This record gives sequence, C-alpha cells and structure tokens, in this order.
Amino acid sequence: MTPRPASARRLEYPTERGRASSQFVPELHVLTDTRGRRDPLADVRAALSTGRCAIQVRAKELSDRSALDLTLRILALARPVGAVVLLNDRLDVALTAGADGVHLGTDDLPVARVRAVVPPGFVVGATVRSAQQARSAEECGATYLGVGPAYTTTTKEGLPEPLGPDGVAAVVSATALPVIAVGGVTADRVAPLREAGAHGVAVVAALSEAADPARAAAVLAAALAAHPPTTLSAPSAPRLHSGTTTAQS
Repeated sequence: MTPRPASARRLEYPTERGRASSQFVPELHVLTDTRGRRDPLADVRAALSTGRCAIQVRAKELSDRSALDLTLRILALARPVGAVVLLNDRLDVALTAGADGVHLGTDDLPVARVRAVVPPGFVVGATVRSAQQARSAEECGATYLGVGPAYTTTTKEGLPEPLGPDGVAAVVSATALPVIAVGGVTADRVAPLREAGAHGVAVVAALSEAADPARAAAVLAAALAAHPPTTLSAPSAPRLHSGTTTAQS
C-alpha cells in the first residue's frame, strides 16, 4: 500500500454554511471512474491542470484497501495544488486517508450523524433532488449539495428521471448552500445549469470517456469561467456551524 504522504494534511474549511462559503467549494468536481478497474489518475491529472477543483474518489468496485491506496495517490497529486479530495460514501476511508471530506448519497450515512463525528471544517456533501431534501441537508450540517441527475447519464444505474435545469433551479432557490449539478454534464450544458443558479458541476464521463481528458477539462473550466452562476432568491444563511477554521488554497 502506498504510504500516506507527508503533505496529505487535510485542508481546513470555514464551517459557516451560507452563500459566503461558496468561494471555498470548487466549481469543478471530477468523480473518478474506476469501472472495470480502470485507472483514473490520468483524469485526475487533467482536472488538476485546470486549477483549483475537487476530486471525488468514487470507487465502488474497489476494496477498502484499494480505495485507500487510490485516495492516497490522488492526495499526493492534489495537495501541492490545493485541490479538494472527497470520498464518495466511504467515511472510514476519508478519515483514514486524511481526505477533506465525503459526499453522501441518499442511501448513505445521515448527514447529521456524520457531522457529529467528523473534525471541524470537514466537508460533507449531500445528494438531494428536492427543495425539502435541500432544506433538511442544510439544517443537518451539509457543506454543499449535489443535485441530479441533471441530465441522462450512463455512468450510474438505477437513477431517477433527470431534473433538467428547472429542477436544479428549484433546489437552488430553496437553500443557501452551494449547489453542484451532476449527471450527464458536458461543457455545452454548463451555461443552462449556471443560469439555473448552480454553483458548479460534477462530471465523470466528460473526462473519462474523452479522447483527450486534459482538453476536455480545460473546455469545462472555460465554460464555467464564461458563465457565472445566476443569483436566485434563496433563504438567508443559517447560523454558523460550530468551528472556527480557515481555508487554505
């Protein structure tokens, strides 16, 4: 197993949960594609070449030890450039590796239970599809919300119908948290999602199935830069969550 690099110190994030903290949530999130035991490090390097982003380690096919090894390798690449590293579902691996946080699906551990046991400043993303789910995740201490699928996607089976930009906008309007649109996202779809108020986007196939992942990542980053998110009417930020840590980039 790859030893934990000395530089793999967890980034510390401010724990306020309102719009002011959006600057600490990257706009581009890249999920690793390990289907068929594929090595995703080329995609990770491509994403990191765009500047500050978030790498979400999704490795459902891998054992805990293999997922830990992959996470440590990604941390070694991400730490020097200040990128965020999150684990999909696997809180134990995230804590063991010293990653920055987790992203929790609707059937994963409850946000409130996770928030109660993780260090201050630990990032907790939560998947939601409705205004009610968004408000609940916000109240329970989520850092940001993953909303989707925005469009039809082939990288994950058993998903509900796509929300489209209108569905994303409905969630954005119900929360003060940053919203990351996920599912079938391409560079051409960034503009309507940002018009819907999405803080950013999360991608899988846009990089993993691209002939040139570095170019695909650069095009996505350019699309995000060219289309700032529309500010929609949203509730006031809730009270500060406990903790006083500051962010590093």
